[in-house]
Amino acid sequence: MKKSTILTTTGILLVAGFFLCRPVTEQASDSPVSPSHAVKHLDLSAYSAVPHWRDLDLLFIHHSCGGQLLAAPGPAVGENSIHPTHPNGGNLRTLLQKSGYLVHEAAYGCRIGENTDLFDWPPKFREQMNDILHCDLQDQPLPAPRRNRIVVFKSCFPNNIFRGEGHPPGNPAGPELTVWNARAAFAALLPEFAKQPDTLFVCLTAPPLAPQKPPVPLWRWLARKLKGSDYNLDESGRLARKDYPGKNIVVFDYYDLLTGFGRSNLSVYPTEQGMDSHPSQEGNNRAAQAFVPFLNQAVHRAQSTSSAP
Repeated sequence: MKKSTILTTTGILLVAGFFLCRPVTEQASDSPVSPSHAVKHLDLSAYSAVPHWRDLDLLFIHHSCGGQLLAAPGPAVGENSIHPTHPNGGNLRTLLQKSGYLVHEAAYGCRIGENTDLFDWPPKFREQMNDILHCDLQDQPLPAPRRNRIVVFKSCFPNNIFRGEGHPPGNPAGPELTVWNARAAFAALLPEFAKQPDTLFVCLTAPPLAPQKPPVPLWRWLARKLKGSDYNLDESGRLARKDYPGKNIVVFDYYDLLTGFGRSNLSVYPTEQGMDSHPSQEGNNRAAQAFVPFLNQAVHRAQSTSSAP
């Protein structure tokens, strides 16, 4: 594959935090997205979606939602969120393999795969980049001289529980999940990615929150309320629509797809009767079908901007 500097993006949705619940089932409004929060997408239509390569090493750093997206549909098999099959399986691993990618994973239970919230990414890529580029499975390295030419990474749905706009310029270390802190965290990634011009970094936006909050015991809700850790579902969804104008990374808008491309700010493919934010098999299948041609086009674009072999 010909290599490139990292690709331009618009419309990265900002994600990080902890998923907290109320003791009541709360139905959020399914209002359409306002024009001011509509996402502008990178136009890759000039590039072919047909792969012209073989055995291109790709690492996906993920937790539960990413593992289910990769898995084939079937019973829950596997551990540490690495699943050959899962009831919510989107079959992305198989589709990637058919397009010539060698898929590697890092998830729970290893140094590379742990800590994937938004504010974890800048120190992870800064301190572990060499291990990431050479990761096969969990912390096991690829055989030399192979390395990952594509690194896909995502945070999970708790990272959409925004607490407000925050204040510029924001703090890339957080810890409060505000829009400005999230912007600062993504901006802090760009210098690290610029050091690796032969690697394509692909961020999957975190999946949206489910339309309803699942019930929790009253004592737990009261404790969280006293700590000020409860959140407004509608407001969190609205704030997660904020754009990030970075130009050094390709973003696949998993969030926007799972919200029905503007039908809602919340998931239209939840599980557990709308109370679990893990995307359903249908949602993951739609995402997998869309992701592979998107990635193929991004790789073709990378090839067109470099003369490296």
